[in-house]
Amino acid sequence: MQDVVQPFSDRLATAIRLRRTPAIVGLDPRLAQLPEALLKSCHNAGLERQAAAFTEFCCGVIDVVASLVPAVKPQAAFFEELGPHGTAALADVIAYARRLQLLVILDAKRNDIGSTAEAYARGYLGADSPWGADGLTVSPYLGNDSLTPFVEVARQRRAGLFVLAKTSNPGGGQFQDLPSNGRPFYRHVAEYIEQLAIADAGSCGYGSVGAVVGATYPEQLAELRSAMPHAWILIPGFGSQGATARDVAAGFDKRGLGAIVNNSRGIIFAYSRREYADRFSPLQWQDAVAAATRDMIDRLRSDTPAGNLMTDH
Repeated sequence: MQDVVQPFSDRLATAIRLRRTPAIVGLDPRLAQLPEALLKSCHNAGLERQAAAFTEFCCGVIDVVASLVPAVKPQAAFFEELGPHGTAALADVIAYARRLQLLVILDAKRNDIGSTAEAYARGYLGADSPWGADGLTVSPYLGNDSLTPFVEVARQRRAGLFVLAKTSNPGGGQFQDLPSNGRPFYRHVAEYIEQLAIADAGSCGYGSVGAVVGATYPEQLAELRSAMPHAWILIPGFGSQGATARDVAAGFDKRGLGAIVNNSRGIIFAYSRREYADRFSPLQWQDAVAAATRDMIDRLRSDTPAGNLMTDH
C-alpha cells in the first residue's frame, strides 16, 4: 500500500479497495476533550506534557483504525497551537501512522508565492520529506504560480494535493459563491483542478491533484463531481458538522472510488457521544473509536456507491 513507485492517486485507490471503504479519520486532538486518564496527566502541566498526551492519544486512535480505514488526516493547527512541542508531536504521529501502513493527508491548508510555496511543498510532501505526508491540503487563492510548485513537487515525489474548492463551513460561500463570468468562483477553481488532475491521471482514472468539497453542500458536491471527473474529492463535514452518508453519495463514481470522506470529532471523541457513552466507559475510549469507525463505514456502504467496494476485485 505504501509503494512509493506508484503515484498517489493509485496508492489511494489501492488502499481504499484493500479496506473496502473511503472513510478516513481526522486527527484533531483537543485538550479539553481528551479521555479522562490523559487529561489528568496534563493537569497543571506545561506544553511538553500536553503534546505528549496528544501523541499518546492520536497513536491510540491509529492503533484502532489502521486495520479499518485507508488514511488518516491530522489537522496541523491543533498541534501547532502547542508550539515546538506540538509540531514534534505531529511529526511523531505522522511517522507512526506511516509505520502502520496508513496514508497520511496533512490538513495544513498551506500556500504562498514562488520559492516560499516550493519550500512548503518540499517540507511536507513525500515519504522522504521532513514531514513525510502523502498528501496535503492547499489554498488556491493566490493563483496559478502559487500552486505550480506544489504540483511539481507532488508529482516528483508521488504525493497528492487537495485544493480548497467548496469548503464545508457556513461562511465559505462569502467568496467561493461569488459570480465570476456567469459562474460561481468555485467552478473556476474546479476547472483548474480538473486540468491538473487529468494531466497525470493514474490507472485508477484520477490524478494527483484533488479537491476539498464539503459534505454540507450536497448539491454543489454533485455539481463538482461532474465538473472534475479525474479529481479525487476530499469530503469534510461528515458527522459532527451534520452531514450524512446520503449527503456525500454524489461524490463517488459507480465503483465507489473518487472520494474520501473524513470524520474527526465524531470518531476520535466517540466515547463522549450519547450513543456510545452508554456502551463504553471513558477507559474504553478506543473501543468507542472502533465502534464509531465501523458505524461510519457501514453507513457509507449502505447509502453510497462505496457499497460496491465490497464486490470490487
